[in-house]
Amino acid sequence: MPVLDVPSSTEMLVIGGGPAGSFAAAALAREGFEVTLLEREHFPRYHIGESMLPSCRPFLRFIGAEQKVIDFGFCVKVGAALKFNQTKREGYTDFVNPDPSKAAWNVTRADFDEILLRNAAESGARVCEGISVTSIQFSPENDKQPVSAGWKSDTGSTGEIKFKWLIDASGRNGIMSTKYLKNRKFNTSLRSMASWGYWTGANMYAPGTRRENAPWFEALTDESGWAWFIPLHNGRVSVGFVLKEDLGRAKKAEVTGPDVALTHYHNQFKFVPGLQRLLGNAKFLGEVKSAGDYSYSASQYAGPNYRIAGDAGAFIDPFFSSGVHLAFGGGLSAASTIAASIRGQCTEADAIKFHNEKTGTSYTRFLIVVLSAYRQITSQSVPVLSDIDEDNFDRAFDFIRPVIQGAADTDPKVTERMVQSTMEFCEHALGFTDPEMHAQVAERLDPALMARDGPILGPKDVAAITAGDKEAELVLRRINARKAVEGGPAWEPNFRGETFNGFAIVLERGSLGLRRVEA
Repeated sequence: MPVLDVPSSTEMLVIGGGPAGSFAAAALAREGFEVTLLEREHFPRYHIGESMLPSCRPFLRFIGAEQKVIDFGFCVKVGAALKFNQTKREGYTDFVNPDPSKAAWNVTRADFDEILLRNAAESGARVCEGISVTSIQFSPENDKQPVSAGWKSDTGSTGEIKFKWLIDASGRNGIMSTKYLKNRKFNTSLRSMASWGYWTGANMYAPGTRRENAPWFEALTDESGWAWFIPLHNGRVSVGFVLKEDLGRAKKAEVTGPDVALTHYHNQFKFVPGLQRLLGNAKFLGEVKSAGDYSYSASQYAGPNYRIAGDAGAFIDPFFSSGVHLAFGGGLSAASTIAASIRGQCTEADAIKFHNEKTGTSYTRFLIVVLSAYRQITSQSVPVLSDIDEDNFDRAFDFIRPVIQGAADTDPKVTERMVQSTMEFCEHALGFTDPEMHAQVAERLDPALMARDGPILGPKDVAAITAGDKEAELVLRRINARKAVEGGPAWEPNFRGETFNGFAIVLERGSLGLRRVEA
């Protein structure tokens, strides 16, 4: 695809051609808006983050890209296996039961991201590659409203582009957050370091079963982190390790020899026996890649005539494969709130508030789940995600499935009560309960409250019922978490129909925006 000249002005400027930027550009261009996207690289370009969630499908469908991804032939992802310790069998989250069309993919990101970028161009966006945004200028009347951007091409030419609206999807560089707003905050509990490489000739997980060829995720036996095993369509398998930063640096410091990175990478395999069995006699392709995975978020993701989406605003951790889901969600929210503001469906202040709250909420959902999982990874003998009499983690994954599959943002059958109950499970997963405690509490509470088919109680209800009985409160919280995915009235299928400040996203081509929802 030829590199287009950068225009002197545009209605909407999108910085970055990754999933968030490409999604937002396609969504807005399909609505008839003038969109220019500036991307510093030339696609295809390598990127890590290869495992997708089923929620990506309705997002892709909305911008006309789902069939393009299907036709490419990526490795179909029917679910994911997660092994938190060696004393319990692995947990499994099933994407395709009962609906095979809910399968996701393991993708080579160079190909997947290029499909999205080309789709944005085919949707009507002007895509300019090899262009870096070097500065942003603000209105003299309002120093919080960006109005133009300076740019430089990889051939050395420079220029300025004026715009009415800005979407910053510049990835981890996050030009608005880091250079101008200076509002990025790091989550020190998720500071980690990753190293990975590619193999050929590996075995597959659960051949001949409904779980065949699912990716495998395993906690290291020394409780220093976790590993991934992700099969790809090209016959390769992506295998990587994510270690807590302090422990990873300590391990690496002990390595000597000519290739420290390679030796450090191979040293971790002794801590993942399940992954070793999957590799079998596989051949390593020779190159180790590495990156620092620093979880962060921003205090705001929107302001007058600008939105921040994807990694430019927040990044959690590669665990549970949340990155592309959050990028699509942020891109859609950015596009919807800009369209709503232009179309007079709400004030710009309302649109700003919606995007800030929507982005922050989606980030927080995954953050709570990841933090809960990390506690289990680093404390494998503690029953964080299972009761002590259970031999696996399947029950836990039943509760957090709406979040780890991204359904909390896309599935109309996942209600707000279900999401809140799921979050409550994760928030209180660190509490210790056992069968004896449940039996003792059952003797002093109404049996209906302990029944699996009983009503789902919120935190305030539980606190009122237990009246200071901490043991009973803990047990009821655990019981109610188990009811979290059972039934509930359907929400309308407009990005889950989730409301913020009295507005919900309208997912209708030609009418993309926000609508006011009656209380």
